[in-house]
Amino acid sequence: MKRLSILSGLAMAACASAASAQAPAVTPASACGSEPHRQFDFWLGEWSVHGGPSGDQLQGYNTIERSANGCWLTEHWRSAKGSDGVSLNAWDAQHGVWRQFWVGADGVVLRLEGGLQDGAMVMAGELPGTGGTIQKQKISWTPHTDGRVKQHWQISDDGGETWQTSFLGVYRREPVTGE
Repeated sequence: MKRLSILSGLAMAACASAASAQAPAVTPASACGSEPHRQFDFWLGEWSVHGGPSGDQLQGYNTIERSANGCWLTEHWRSAKGSDGVSLNAWDAQHGVWRQFWVGADGVVLRLEGGLQDGAMVMAGELPGTGGTIQKQKISWTPHTDGRVKQHWQISDDGGETWQTSFLGVYRREPVTGE
């Protein structure tokens, strides 16, 4: 019995030693702390979004949050008319581009990629158009010195030769309401 107790104690000590050897002693520094990972930080926050013909009509509310490890931004959109959507945004260091993956309440999935151009984040992608065509999509987010951000969403049905505005909105840092 004494021998079994000693063997059991040695086995438990060996397991504890192996477990502590496998556990990292220090949490590694974030792999997402580089300058390109911070390029879209101007979009972080809680926003009311305004647009329309007068530029002052409430379009909806948007909350943009950074992940705890700093590797991505998550967008939570709620339109003033009740629809919603979510996007995941990240710097793709392997390819040197920003990527956005948007999913709307209408089931549309839009994949965009791009980067900073003259101080604005500009991303482009494609969606199926009418009659089997491809519709090009281009969205730019431009920070203003007063803290606002302008979002300009454009579409092209002719391969990018001409563009029409699909959405033009101004983000204002205001508490998110309308829950």
